[in-house]
Amino acid sequence: MYSKFKNKITIALAAVGPGLFLIGYNIGTGSITTMAKTGAEHGMSLFWALVLSCIFTYILMVAYGKTTIVTGRTALNNIKTEFKRGWIIAIYILIALIIGELLALIGVMGIVAELTQEAIRLLTGGILVNTFWIILFYAVLLIILLWYGNYQAFEKVLTFFVILMGVSFIVVFFMMKPDLGAIAKGLVPGIPDIPGAYGLVAAIAGTTCSAAVFIMRSTVVAEKGWKIDDLKTEKRDSFTSAGMMLLLSGIIMAVAAGTLNIMGLKLENTVELIHLFEPIGGKMAAFILILGIVGAGLSTIFPIVLIAPWLISDYAGKPRNIHSTQSRILILIGMAFAFGSVILEQRPPALMVFSQAFQACILPAVAIPVYFLMNRTSLMKQFKAKPSENVGVVAAIVFSLITTYYAIIEFF
Repeated sequence: MYSKFKNKITIALAAVGPGLFLIGYNIGTGSITTMAKTGAEHGMSLFWALVLSCIFTYILMVAYGKTTIVTGRTALNNIKTEFKRGWIIAIYILIALIIGELLALIGVMGIVAELTQEAIRLLTGGILVNTFWIILFYAVLLIILLWYGNYQAFEKVLTFFVILMGVSFIVVFFMMKPDLGAIAKGLVPGIPDIPGAYGLVAAIAGTTCSAAVFIMRSTVVAEKGWKIDDLKTEKRDSFTSAGMMLLLSGIIMAVAAGTLNIMGLKLENTVELIHLFEPIGGKMAAFILILGIVGAGLSTIFPIVLIAPWLISDYAGKPRNIHSTQSRILILIGMAFAFGSVILEQRPPALMVFSQAFQACILPAVAIPVYFLMNRTSLMKQFKAKPSENVGVVAAIVFSLITTYYAIIEFF
């Protein structure tokens, strides 16, 4: 009985492997900070922006996954070879994504270290461990896993973190009992006439409908080895991934809206969220929340440090070998950025917000090329885009241009 149940769980998780990888990548401390800050400051009034971001995430994930399966080539390689001077677009995307992700890594590891420090304080009754040693511990652990692991191993580790994160947030959601009526009202589009609101809409888009997700989607689909017969599986996997992103991000926003917003409190960093939840739900709620956010952060760091070696292989059309000398050097350089929060004066959440706005500005450069790729008969043959797919991608392009404009006027 137990073995049958275990086999069913294993099959279910295997079916949504790349989806779980991208949930782990996409729902990180940046998402949590953005959603909690949005919920604290504006309640559920910007929930519509999250819903739209997740819908367009699904549409673009399907588009990039399908293009990769049909052509047998990954995203950057397709962009480089199929467009006149496509290498310029591909290089721009590659450099912009790596810079954006390294900025995010500084913020992510800084927040994870601060939360781990807070967890140690709660468990030991006041002992504070310097964040440098906490970051060093995580960095060494992650380097060992990356040094000797492979994609399948990372998928299993990320699956654990995603489940930990999901269960933690759902438990806290039910402990806080947010107003479901307010969630429904948040589906009506509107932007409060308050400074920073446009920036939060851009940040929601940048952290959910992220350019990096679609490029990485192409890579993990190729890594999975899916073929034409797996197109339906790819579509279902995209739906699972985008649906889980909406569920988890929505829960975080709702928890903050149902507590912090009602209390009139604002959120400046993630540790403050823990301090505010402790008197509401006790130390247990605070600890569960820490577990969830640390799980989210660690699940994000894995793909971030892999992005440089994977994207360079993607661009060159070479096999993705993370154990090559070049990949290992890039991983070590990437992990060195994890210590940035110890050196820089900026608070980790401020770096996260900037990196998310940066991601929003890259989205059009990723959304527009896939429209032309999926409509190229010589490339896609009988799998050329249907009218409904074209409508969806065009809507996603319009959304990307609007949110880029919001990011520019708010942050630049």
